[in-house]
Amino acid sequence: MRKTFLGILFVGAVFGVKAQYGTMDQILTRLEERSGVNQNLESVNIDNKKFVFIKDEADHTERDFIVIKGNKATYVEVFDDKQTGQSSSNVFSGDIVRKKNMISLRADMLENKKIPVPLTKNLLLTRQDNILYLIDVNTKARWIDEDAITKAKAKAKK
Repeated sequence: MRKTFLGILFVGAVFGVKAQYGTMDQILTRLEERSGVNQNLESVNIDNKKFVFIKDEADHTERDFIVIKGNKATYVEVFDDKQTGQSSSNVFSGDIVRKKNMISLRADMLENKKIPVPLTKNLLLTRQDNILYLIDVNTKARWIDEDAITKAKAKAKK
């Protein structure tokens, strides 16, 4: 009787540990996705992708766009003044270099004129909940894939 009881207790403990391991694995996977490490996104095609970053300040709203076409990129800054309601923009163009999940953007043209100091961005490509993000390595700003925004808007309309 005692051996049977210990056997049942042992089997129950094994199933309990296995269930906790599964939960722990899910938590760790989620944390890895959030931080962007250990993701192999080399096969993800970012050609013809547009990424958006919106920053709301007290006096203005800044909307930034990165459009990637092949190894060329366009970086657009749009500033909306809250007091006057006017918008102004800067359109930079340049090239990108991609090594695994890292993307380096170097824009040396401002509205088709060469600028002396190029605008540079070092970005980490990540995926979380099937949405692509670019995370600025220096500022930790998160650029979201515009396709995800349009899909969310279409889903909200239904």
